[in-house]
Amino acid sequence: MNLPAMMRLIEPLLQHDGYSETALPSVTVFGSHKHIKRTPMVYQPSLIFVAQGRKIGYLGDREIHYNPGHYLVQTLPLPFECETFASEQAPLMGVSVRIDPATLAELVHATDAPAVTVQASPEPMASVTMTDAMEEAVMRLLRALADSQTAQLMGPSREREVIFEALSGAQGPALRALVDGSGNYSRVVQALELMHTDIAADLSVEQLAEQAHMSVSSFHQHFKEVTQSSPLQYIKRLRLLKAQMLLSRDDLNVTQTAELVGYRSVNQFSRDYKRYFLVSPLQDKRDALQRVAS
Repeated sequence: MNLPAMMRLIEPLLQHDGYSETALPSVTVFGSHKHIKRTPMVYQPSLIFVAQGRKIGYLGDREIHYNPGHYLVQTLPLPFECETFASEQAPLMGVSVRIDPATLAELVHATDAPAVTVQASPEPMASVTMTDAMEEAVMRLLRALADSQTAQLMGPSREREVIFEALSGAQGPALRALVDGSGNYSRVVQALELMHTDIAADLSVEQLAEQAHMSVSSFHQHFKEVTQSSPLQYIKRLRLLKAQMLLSRDDLNVTQTAELVGYRSVNQFSRDYKRYFLVSPLQDKRDALQRVAS
């Protein structure tokens, strides 16, 4: 596996530590020169490739290690915690490809599912070893990103190739389940889509179970199998992560942010926020504005 060559293609695209945009809106590169402690976050459905450094994702009682030569398949936008291992001598470098639902659906319908036994509830987040074919697909995508005209002309087909290779990998069944539209996993996915459509909506577990066409007890069981949290825990974490993003804006105060994510009590919001992020929302807002100003 030629990871040094992959790093040489990623490095010129990195603008700073963190995520850097590329000529393709659905592709970002990321890097870090320091260790980042275990931090709450949420990824959109994507494929995340690591060329150097490593990450550990914590989802419930699961630890998901994605090391050099591996990629994370994130099929659902699940709140989780992530720790990054990097240094000045060996900085983290990688690339993220957002999974376009239309492209995924087209590829699933155009290809035959592999003749394997599909697990009853696919894992929505898992690390997969890069195959030679996947490595070549990622390298072709990165080469296209080196030139803006090439990126516009060839980039979409390069992205499509990467998603196609992921469908052929160990997490192919989880990706196919997003399109399949049947079974308990897909019903939970439908409930998640409802939650994400309006995170401030006052949704009860009973309403979510009805939307999923399941009993409350069955919905609760299958939801926890997929997300490693209860429906109410999931909504709370999702709201708090959205709030953290909103607090980085200078036009919203803590009270307005609490209301936008569905909290009726700003005091309860502040308590939940500090318990989750270990810092008050007011202090987090001040810190975020200072980072922007510096």
